[in-house]
Amino acid sequence: MTGRRRLGLVAAAATLLSAAPLSAIFDTWTWLLQCILAVGLVAGAAVLTRTLRFPTWAQALGMVLVLLLTLTWMFPSGDEIFSLLPSPATFQHFGALFNEAGNDTRSYGVPVPDRSGLLFIAVFGIGAVAIAVDLLTVVLRRPALAGLPMLAIYSVPVAVYVDSVPVFPFIVGATGFLWLLVADNVDRVRRFGRRFTGDGRDVDVWEPSPLAAAGRRLAVIGVATAVLLPLIVPGLNTGLLNSLTQVGTGNGVGGSGTGGTGRINLFASLSGQLSQTQVTNYVRVTTTETDPFYLRFGVADVLTSEGFSNRTPNGRPLSRGMGDPRQNGGTAGAEYRQYRAEVEITNDFGQTLAPIYSTTIGTDGLDGAWSYDPNTQVVYSNRTTTKGKKYAFDYVRAKYTPTELRTAEELPRDNPLRTQFTTVPEDAKVAKLVADLTKGERSEYDKVMAIYRYFSRDNDFTYSLQTTDKAAGVSAISAFLESKAGYCQQYAAAMAWMVREAGIPARVAFGFTRGSTRDGNAYILTNRNAHAWTEVYLDGFGWVPFDATPAAAVVGSTRSDWAPDTDAVETPSPTSTASLAPGADSSAAPGAADRPDRDLDADSLDAGSAANQPGPSTTTLLTAAIIALLLALLAVPALRRILVRKRRHAATAPKVTAVTAATGSAPPGAREVVVTTEAVRAREDAHAAWDELVDTMVDYRVPVDPTETPRHTAQRLIREADLTEAPAESATLLGRAEERARYARQPLQGGELTVALNQVRKGLARTATRRTRLAAILLPPSVMLRWRLGMGDTSAKWMSSFSRGRDLLVRFSPRRLLANRAR
Repeated sequence: MTGRRRLGLVAAAATLLSAAPLSAIFDTWTWLLQCILAVGLVAGAAVLTRTLRFPTWAQALGMVLVLLLTLTWMFPSGDEIFSLLPSPATFQHFGALFNEAGNDTRSYGVPVPDRSGLLFIAVFGIGAVAIAVDLLTVVLRRPALAGLPMLAIYSVPVAVYVDSVPVFPFIVGATGFLWLLVADNVDRVRRFGRRFTGDGRDVDVWEPSPLAAAGRRLAVIGVATAVLLPLIVPGLNTGLLNSLTQVGTGNGVGGSGTGGTGRINLFASLSGQLSQTQVTNYVRVTTTETDPFYLRFGVADVLTSEGFSNRTPNGRPLSRGMGDPRQNGGTAGAEYRQYRAEVEITNDFGQTLAPIYSTTIGTDGLDGAWSYDPNTQVVYSNRTTTKGKKYAFDYVRAKYTPTELRTAEELPRDNPLRTQFTTVPEDAKVAKLVADLTKGERSEYDKVMAIYRYFSRDNDFTYSLQTTDKAAGVSAISAFLESKAGYCQQYAAAMAWMVREAGIPARVAFGFTRGSTRDGNAYILTNRNAHAWTEVYLDGFGWVPFDATPAAAVVGSTRSDWAPDTDAVETPSPTSTASLAPGADSSAAPGAADRPDRDLDADSLDAGSAANQPGPSTTTLLTAAIIALLLALLAVPALRRILVRKRRHAATAPKVTAVTAATGSAPPGAREVVVTTEAVRAREDAHAAWDELVDTMVDYRVPVDPTETPRHTAQRLIREADLTEAPAESATLLGRAEERARYARQPLQGGELTVALNQVRKGLARTATRRTRLAAILLPPSVMLRWRLGMGDTSAKWMSSFSRGRDLLVRFSPRRLLANRAR
């Protein structure tokens, strides 16, 4: 392998090592496996194009095309050409993945789960960095500049990680960069031929160089300084970089703790599925309220055709207060009661949003890293997480009656709340449905209740952990309203969309239900208690919650007198609670569902999955097909070599006629004499056998000198390959046959050339290394060399044709004709 190809492989490996800091961002290692595959294919494309001696622009184009095909295969849209080649829909899908990644960056904290958009960004970014590093290192021979795109990878966790970036990934990335620099300098020294010490003394190839040792010591000292200096010098987290990226340690009451840092996605999708099986405790909350509503921590109010996403919170520090609605006049006629709650977050819940109850008026235990957004009523931090936090807060609860809510007036059309929170994508089906439901309703509250009652069992709505796939050309909300099956995200997003369609502000809230586990007076909330519901703004009352998800399917669900359970058999009391479905057994407990949202159509998740075991997915079949295609492509050179050998063996198998020393029956022990029927055919057989011998020598890395005679070539083959006995005799026979075929009047007849070729091949395989034998079988160098020469000849012919065409165009140029006429 030449130095350029070797340096290209080192550049690919260094790129993967520089991506080690991304391990602090992702929760699993899926991103690493996909990046290894993408970078490996890009590096393979670079090696192949350089082996075939493509120009620089063709090398870069080949790597870009391979990266594009890899992304198309890993993140298909379903509309690819031959399931691999990208189509216009593929690039639209890539754009959607970019948008999804943007929403995920606003919704998740690190470490993030395996989201398609984030994985696409990671693979695309690292693949692009691999191409840039390869070109800078191999083509431009500027490996130091290659550190800039590698540094860009490291800047990602520095910018988004709320805690200190781990040290070990930085060391791994720095090691990759140093390896790249060392490999480039070693290649330069090998091209120069000799090394020298500082005093000018020549250094042997294997002797350590004092200059090299000094360079390695400086590199180690530099990396150690970069790692240890931030740990020794205090106050480095208050500099300009921290203020720009908002990275901090997040020290506060409870500390940061260790362990997992769970995240809940603040995106209310109108399609999807729940597949979480592990139960993890997140929150322990104690409150003086006897019948509390949902614990709330986030809001999504940006509506797209796929669902609701959240915007970045913007507010004031908690030290400036949170406001009290009772001091601002509150709601006319509403009864406010004040309560106090204490919250303890486990080390497994690392959200940047603190769970609180609605209308919180003050907190204790959260430091200056936390702020309050009065518009969304969320407590958030850009520098720390809730992991291990303990805090308390005071909140007030207003009790409304349906009669009071009916007094809410319609907001003017130019009201900022109505302008911002009633924007919806165009959907004629949804608009018609909302118009039919709200027809005849006079008050804003009655319009909301008409939409709320629509999501009931009487209208065939059911709870399901997975939504049905939407048909082509059908919007996500139309697909949900058609299938009428989904979980809390779909119900909350669909109701908020329809309420907005009716001209009433609405948004989606995220938090926890009350759950079903108690520890004395405390509620124990797990990941399966995560929930989403709708909040509707009614003038004079503020944001009023409505939970359209079927209550019987959500453990810990609660209802109010202004939004009762539409599926309840009996009229619920003002604070009725639906914990289990009527007649449901213990399988409805949290331990039997993916989350509190549970599909009641199945006896249990395990039974449902066993009864409805799906067949191989499309992705699995596509992956198997791609692997089979790659294996088939890798087998092409070996198959080509086998076919050529078979053809030559058929040519060297002589057409024989058996004769004996006397006519009649041959005596016992008499030897048959094998002769070819024609001298011309014997000469052709010798040439075919010699071509096969030369290709065999190329396959087993034995040099071929075209200036040698066949006899000398055979003797050198015996000497260099250390052939003995039958292989040596066979090589001598093949050399003599070729020599006679070239120079003698009568070629050699009666030689078993096919047997001789097999003997020589066995002898070469016996003395060759394992790597050489595998290469001779899987990637025969003779085939690769012939293909490379063929491509070179074809390129030369094309260039010659292009030159002739250019000459013709110049010869018959209109300018020349005009010039001739002028003379």
